[in-house]
Amino acid sequence: MISIRQRKGIQTTEVSEDYTAQEENVKLEDKLPSSCTNRRLWKILSFTIGGTVALCIGLLTSVYLATLHENDLWFSNIKEVEREISFRTECGLYYSYYKQMLQAPTLMQGFRGLIYDNKTESMRTINLLQRMNIYQEVFLSILYRVLPIQRYIEPVYFYIYTLFGLQAIYVTALYITSWLLSGTWLSGLLAAFWYVTNRIDTTRVEFTIPLRENWALPFFAIQIAAITYFLRPNLQPLSQRLILLAIFISTFLFSLTWQFNQFMMLMQALVLFILDSLDMLPAMKVTWLYSIQLTGLLLVCILQFFNSMILGSLLISFNLSVLIARKLQKNMKTGNFLNRLGKLLLHLFFVLCLTLFLNNIIKKILNLKSDEHIFKFLKAKFGFGATRDFDANLYLCEEAFGLLPFNTFERLSDTLLFYAYIFVLSITVIAALAVAFRNLSDSTNQQSMCKMGKYTIGLKPETAYNLIHTILFGFLALSTMRMKYLWTSHMCVFASFGLCSPEIWELLLKLIHLYNPKRICIMRYSIPILILLYLCYKFWPGMMDELSELREFYDPDTVELMNWINTNTPGKAVFAGSMQLLAGVKLCTGRTLTNHPHYEDNSLRERTKAVYQIYAKRAPEEVHALLRSFGTDYVILEDSICYERRHRRGCRLRDLLDVANGHMMDGPGENDPDLKLAGHPRFCEEIKKNLPTYTAYFTRVFQNKTFHVYKLSRNK
Repeated sequence: MISIRQRKGIQTTEVSEDYTAQEENVKLEDKLPSSCTNRRLWKILSFTIGGTVALCIGLLTSVYLATLHENDLWFSNIKEVEREISFRTECGLYYSYYKQMLQAPTLMQGFRGLIYDNKTESMRTINLLQRMNIYQEVFLSILYRVLPIQRYIEPVYFYIYTLFGLQAIYVTALYITSWLLSGTWLSGLLAAFWYVTNRIDTTRVEFTIPLRENWALPFFAIQIAAITYFLRPNLQPLSQRLILLAIFISTFLFSLTWQFNQFMMLMQALVLFILDSLDMLPAMKVTWLYSIQLTGLLLVCILQFFNSMILGSLLISFNLSVLIARKLQKNMKTGNFLNRLGKLLLHLFFVLCLTLFLNNIIKKILNLKSDEHIFKFLKAKFGFGATRDFDANLYLCEEAFGLLPFNTFERLSDTLLFYAYIFVLSITVIAALAVAFRNLSDSTNQQSMCKMGKYTIGLKPETAYNLIHTILFGFLALSTMRMKYLWTSHMCVFASFGLCSPEIWELLLKLIHLYNPKRICIMRYSIPILILLYLCYKFWPGMMDELSELREFYDPDTVELMNWINTNTPGKAVFAGSMQLLAGVKLCTGRTLTNHPHYEDNSLRERTKAVYQIYAKRAPEEVHALLRSFGTDYVILEDSICYERRHRRGCRLRDLLDVANGHMMDGPGENDPDLKLAGHPRFCEEIKKNLPTYTAYFTRVFQNKTFHVYKLSRNK
């Protein structure tokens, strides 16, 4: 937070007035010895009310989201296969392992089935606990088997209610973070209201329940709240140890539950690096946070059977580089402005080079290629050369990995969140720039945050951390829409803190020469209350209408397909098709797959590209040979992919395959000059004509309006 303090040695009327007021306060306290007790009682009462409101608002949010999920699908009334189909794409894959653990005769057999799995990828045995972040499914399945609750709650409800329960923790953590920053629980209430009224942009849990981020983000929010408290000055030793434990546990659980943990924590490490370089955080506390990140991630690496993607992460290389650089460059924070700026740039260059060097060494030693598709995607996304790489283009063409749409800001503005956020952000950025310039210009090198009292503008460490956090995650959300949920939830916290912060209003009122302690009190309470009333007035009727709107799950074609597979195919049959559909096939039928949506493996990406040749211009014998090389018995073709219209030309799956194969794309439009006409028609279209060249290899055994299933001939 920002605080306005008077320089020592400067005599002004304002100083004398403040000093006189302080003397009067001292006299009043002498006359009223019970005032300290009254303040303590008031704090206890405020804490009790604020804590109760936090728990209530968290539980209400959880119930609200669970009700929306029930009303949207009529989840309690649909069949089990329909419930499972509602877990779309990778959500179904993750839930299938929870189901698999429950169906295992014993827990040990369930564990063994996950460690030596040969049904997720045909003709290959993989360790699912190493490859995927599914310890949460394992933990829930153990709880469900051990606790005496089987008679009272179905497994699927135990699973989804756990996720909705985590949402209560999530909102409570956001509430507490805002409260810690502003000093009033009214700020937390406003943050929670903004989170709910901006639900479209703050969460998607009600329709993507098993998604990894829905497990991880509540722990991430707890970690941010704990870091915010940890950065406060003058903590008692016991409090500091307990809060460090809370940071470690939340960091560990966040890392354990999401495969993208390393990238999010790299952003956090950059926040710490920036603030530490500018003397805005205590160096010892920064070291503790770097160490906790490293320890938590390495512990997850051990639990995931030494997952090479974690060992080769940029986060580990960066944190090690920073700690090494700080040891080697001990005198970096001395000298005048130009001297310190030069040392800072040198420090930055050294850390960057050392990070890249360590990362390359580790990846070469481990022969790591699991994350190379991410860097190809980033390279193409930010204009460092066009690419024909299938995996990179698959990400580039997905809306979720595109730029944040402009209508997002329109929705955020309707709730006044965006306006409040920009207002608070502007003031804190100005204060941060002033503090950074002062720190770099200070030849005496103010190492301690408590020595900042003689300056006009100060920035509390916890405020500085949340400021840079929201800026960096804002850039991440603007560049990649899928990551907006990390930013928008923190936006609620940051905006509500600023509106309820006495330091923000004090700085603003002094800048416009309207400073008065009473005005600060009026502004920090009246404006949030007015916004809360506005939100209730404008959005309460719509929320009630939303809760009363009843819909029902309806996907008869997929239900028919899953029932047919269960009834008419052997239990050990191997199925090929799109990643998204096969996740549902595994969950609903337990059949073996050729590929699946968990894309963080190089060999799986190559296999997926090979399977997807069913939508390319390839000869039937070539497609048959590719599919049989993975042991495929049945292949499922989807009209929605073969005749896709959702994406523009150049981004349809068939276009990506054509370009990757060096073939010209279909339809009107330009093609690169080096692309050639394909020698064969498109497989998914031509196979439906039942020509002899196709029926020799493929026999249609099922079809409806959406799906076509073909059985592969075992003859060469």
